[in-house]
Amino acid sequence: MSKEFDVIIIGGGLGGLTAGATLSKQGKKVLLLEQHYIAGGCATTFKRKEFILEVGLHELDGLYEKDSKQDIFKFLEVDKHVEFVQIPELFRLKGNGIDFTHPHGQEAAALALIEKFPNEEKGIRSCLEFMDKVFTEIPKFPRERWVQLLLYPMLPLLYPNTVKAAKTNLGDWLDKHIADDELKIIMQAMLLYYHDDPYSMSMTYFSAAQASYIGGGGYFVKGGSQNLSNYLKSVIEQSGGQVLLGKKASEIITKDGKAIGVKFKDNFNEAAPETSQFAQAIIANAAVPLVKDLLPPAESEKLGKKIDALEKYCALLTVYIGFKKEVKDLGNKHYSTFVVGDDVKTLHDIKANNLGDWKNRNFVFVDYSQVDSKLAPQGKSVGVICAADYLTDWDKLDKEAYASRKEEVAQILFKRLEKEIPGICEQIEYYEVGTSKTVQRYTLNPGGTPYGFAQTPKQSGMGRLPLKSPIKNLYFAGAWSMPGGGFTGAIISGFLCGNTVNKRLNKNSNTQPVKLVDDRIVKLISKTVIAENTLELRIEKPKGFEYIAGQYAVLEILDPAHRELDTSFRSLSMVSHPDEDELRFSMRLSNTSFKQSINQLAAQHQFRVFGPMGDFLLSDNKKGIVFLISGIGITPVLPFLKELEKSKFDQPVFLFYSNKTSDEAAYHETFKAATLLSFQYIPVFTKIDSRINNEFLQAKLKDLTAFDYYVVGTKGFLNSMKAILLQNNVPLENIKIDDFG
Repeated sequence: MSKEFDVIIIGGGLGGLTAGATLSKQGKKVLLLEQHYIAGGCATTFKRKEFILEVGLHELDGLYEKDSKQDIFKFLEVDKHVEFVQIPELFRLKGNGIDFTHPHGQEAAALALIEKFPNEEKGIRSCLEFMDKVFTEIPKFPRERWVQLLLYPMLPLLYPNTVKAAKTNLGDWLDKHIADDELKIIMQAMLLYYHDDPYSMSMTYFSAAQASYIGGGGYFVKGGSQNLSNYLKSVIEQSGGQVLLGKKASEIITKDGKAIGVKFKDNFNEAAPETSQFAQAIIANAAVPLVKDLLPPAESEKLGKKIDALEKYCALLTVYIGFKKEVKDLGNKHYSTFVVGDDVKTLHDIKANNLGDWKNRNFVFVDYSQVDSKLAPQGKSVGVICAADYLTDWDKLDKEAYASRKEEVAQILFKRLEKEIPGICEQIEYYEVGTSKTVQRYTLNPGGTPYGFAQTPKQSGMGRLPLKSPIKNLYFAGAWSMPGGGFTGAIISGFLCGNTVNKRLNKNSNTQPVKLVDDRIVKLISKTVIAENTLELRIEKPKGFEYIAGQYAVLEILDPAHRELDTSFRSLSMVSHPDEDELRFSMRLSNTSFKQSINQLAAQHQFRVFGPMGDFLLSDNKKGIVFLISGIGITPVLPFLKELEKSKFDQPVFLFYSNKTSDEAAYHETFKAATLLSFQYIPVFTKIDSRINNEFLQAKLKDLTAFDYYVVGTKGFLNSMKAILLQNNVPLENIKIDDFG
């Protein structure tokens, strides 16, 4: 039983990456498996148009002498490789007659609050000082359960504030020390970053997190949190370990009740074989309820007894927005603005509000233009609207209803944001909505929660799931375990877990270089100009890569020449047919860093291919087919036509292909020469022709209900075509849409 690695980590969120980097810095060989093709979990970014959209980070707390992350970042050398920019103030809160800007700094916060609520000076100082004392005590609090039990009678003397906080919740604490309801609402403004109900929010966790925000301030990772995740990943790789993205654990291997290894598969290529690797220790950064499902029955039951009754945190809805200009130019002066619903008069109204109508639900708007975020081109900016969310609101909706409801919620929130920042809606260039369902899809977290088990008094501090699991050699790192969720919680959890595992490992670490073969890494064969400003790439086909005509892959450039305001990967439809020995992709060139890197690549440059993905496939219906295509959306049509020809398809096939000019029409000559029976190629060049419209389609097709439709293009093109088809009574199930825009 070969043990090339000392530790295998399941999951590449911040907790897993920090644990892996910590162990790597201590000379251990780490294998990290992440099911997504991006490392970082919620500490990631994604590219839309010209914008880099931040998935999860609003602001990171602390980064001052009392913050334990400072020591962690110095040990991992994060401070030398990742740049943090300070937020101007902690937050602004508006609503129900309240308008308060909360500054950074313990004394500054106290003075600002006392100025607004002079009769509450005693309660304000009491709360702020108490939270700071809890924050100061927690790093000294014993982490091992046996030490806690040994010192149990002495804990109230050694850690009086932490013990006191552990016995209550945030709502009750504020009610006891403060009378003014507006002040209470201000004091808990950032609640959603930890929980959704002040009366079940652990006072311990809230105190530590909030004191760190107030005392040290808030920070953003310049360029987005992906830079932090990428750096931690690089520490593992440069220390002789390996990070395999797109690899999903299928089983934790046990022997005599001990975890000894992990079975895993490619998360996208079902044809790829399952692999087993063994190690001295296994760290699970995946959601703990999912870890239970990876264990054999006896061990699964053992873990289930610890976690099955634990309450999970709620989820979040986020509207990601790219603006045509910097929002601060519209008069907004604040980084984070918390908007309180009209129905929130007291703390008792908050839970119901978080579950209530979107027209009134509390939300926060984060304006990244207030700092040098490096998320948008000069003169443009990025922002997000964020609110509490619950999977039960979405999981029973079909695809159409889900999309419609997301749009409805976005428009409600935009209308409310317009009241706070007049003119902002006119400046929206791009937006998309991420729900609890989105988070669950990308992270696999049950319920789509980003924060793991809820931070209730019973599930916080000594009641939090420990780093050591009940199964020997299996450990936890991340939001689901001690100390808890959020960026800081995950980082501290990963660091503590890494150190705990390092102490328990056999000192005879494998010193030999370790590298599992990654068959998804392939080389560029050639580049060809196939139309104006359009390239076709021919690359090697990964070993065992099996796909269906119409599917796409994520193509990652290894060591790209350009990185500014971009990612190193793109989702691209395969132009090649599955029977071909090579993969072909086509793309329009542009001035983005990814496209510039592509344009400069020479033969033999390496890519990593994640896939296949997608369900934009030919149906089994024996009806005629109509392709309605705009621009580079043509790519899946080539393998479709080859597949139809291969199957001797004998029904009529129409291809309407819209471009500005014939020079821009990729594969124009190929379609003119196509030999498929009953195939009609109808190019539309909008510089000289009318656009595809209802009259044009009726003239060419006669009975529009006689066909299945495949529509590819930008959102405007898709909406136009879909409206025409529905107007002509084409059933929705006969319309397949692929939105590349």
